[in-house]
Amino acid sequence: MQRIVFRNANLIGGDSERRSGTSVVVTGERITAVETGPVAAKPADRTIDLAGKTLMPGMISCHFHSTYADLSVMPAPLGLEKPPGYLTLLAASNLQKALSSGFTSVVSGGGIGDGIDAQCKLAIEDGVIEGPRFVAGGRGLDVPGGYSDAESWWWGLTNHGGHHLCNGPEGFRAAVREEIRRGCEIIKLFPSGGHATEKPHIGVSLTREELEVTCEAAHQRGAMVRAHSPGKDSILACTRAGVDVIDHGDEIDEECIELMLRAGNSLVPSMYFTDQLLKQSEGSASGTSSQMAPLKEGFEQIRKLLPVANQAGLRIVAGDDYGLNFLSHGRYAEELEFYVDSVGIRPLDVIRWATRNGAELMGRGDDLGTIAVGKLADLLVVDGDPSTDIAVLKDRTRLTAIMKGGVFYKDELEGAQHLPTA
Repeated sequence: MQRIVFRNANLIGGDSERRSGTSVVVTGERITAVETGPVAAKPADRTIDLAGKTLMPGMISCHFHSTYADLSVMPAPLGLEKPPGYLTLLAASNLQKALSSGFTSVVSGGGIGDGIDAQCKLAIEDGVIEGPRFVAGGRGLDVPGGYSDAESWWWGLTNHGGHHLCNGPEGFRAAVREEIRRGCEIIKLFPSGGHATEKPHIGVSLTREELEVTCEAAHQRGAMVRAHSPGKDSILACTRAGVDVIDHGDEIDEECIELMLRAGNSLVPSMYFTDQLLKQSEGSASGTSSQMAPLKEGFEQIRKLLPVANQAGLRIVAGDDYGLNFLSHGRYAEELEFYVDSVGIRPLDVIRWATRNGAELMGRGDDLGTIAVGKLADLLVVDGDPSTDIAVLKDRTRLTAIMKGGVFYKDELEGAQHLPTA
C-alpha cells in the first residue's frame, strides 16, 4: 500500500501549539506516524515537501442546515419551500461546499421530514456524491404553540417540513423514535424562542418530563440531542435534562457555564449569524423591531461571557445558521475569523473549537479532530499560518489539499510527483 509522507510541515495538531519541521505519514485511511524532522521514506511512497505550509486537521461544523439556501421571508413553512427532490439536490450542493471549504465533518443543526440528511449521508458513504462526514438530523421537536409552531394549523404538517409538534412525554418519546427510524442521529428540540425569532425566549415551553424523556429515548438508541436555547432558563433546564448540545446560548452566564462543565455538554454560540443580522438591520425598519433589542442584549452578553467559558474549559464548537440571504453557505471560515477579531479568542483556541472539540461533540474524539497516530487522515494543507492569521482559512485557493480518510478531494500540491527517498 502506498504511503503518503508529508515533510517539513507547520503542524497545527488541534490539541496543542503549532510545531514546525514535522513529518506526518498516512497509510490507507489513517495516520501512521507523526515525527519531528524527516522520516525514512520507501520507494513506493508519495513524499511531499510542504516547505513550511500548514498541516492541520479537517475542520468540523457542528451546526449545519443542509437544505438552507438564501432564506429570508419564507414562501412556505420551513422544509416545504421547495419539493423534496429539489431540497435533496440543494443539500448535496451545500455538503460539497462544506468539503471544498475544508470542513471534512458536519453535524446537522436540524433537518426536515423527508429524511434528506440521512439520505445524503448514505449517498456520501456510498460514493454517489462527494461530501464531509455527516451526522444527520431530522425535524425539530416542539409543542403546539411553541417556538417553532408558526404555521397555520390547517396546513396539517405531520410528516414533512422542518418541525414535528408533540404533546406530553410519550408524544416526545414516539417522535424521537420516529425521527431515528428515518435516519436521524441528532434530535433537535425547540424549548424556547429568541435568537432573532418572533417569539420571545422567556421561559421554557417544554416540561421537565418532556425534556428528560426526549434525552432518554434518544440516548437509548445512540442518538444525541441538541436544543435551540438562547435563554438562561432554557440553557439550565436542557442541561439538567441531559441535552448534549446547547445552540446559541445568548444569555449564558457563570451559573450556566458551571452547570454545563459538570454535565459535559457542548455550546454552539453561533454568534456570527447574530453579528451579520444586526449589521443588516442597521438603518432598516427591522433594526427597530422588537426582535432586535433582545438580540443585541444577548449578543453582548455572550460576547462578554464566551472568553470566560473558553478559559473555564467549556467545550465550544464552530457552526452557524448558514443558508440565509445574508449568510450563505461556503462562508464558514468567516465565523472563525469573527471569534478572533471581535470576541478576542486566540486563533489556536478557535481552531481547536473547529477540530478537536467538534470531534468530541460527535463522539468521535478517538478517530477525528487531531493529528495523531491511529486517527483517520482527515487533513488540510494550508498555504499560510492560520495560527497567526486565521483569515487565511477563508481563501479556498490557499487550501492546497483536502484529504478525508486518506483520500485527496483536492490536491494542488507541488509534490504530486514522487520525491527521492531518504
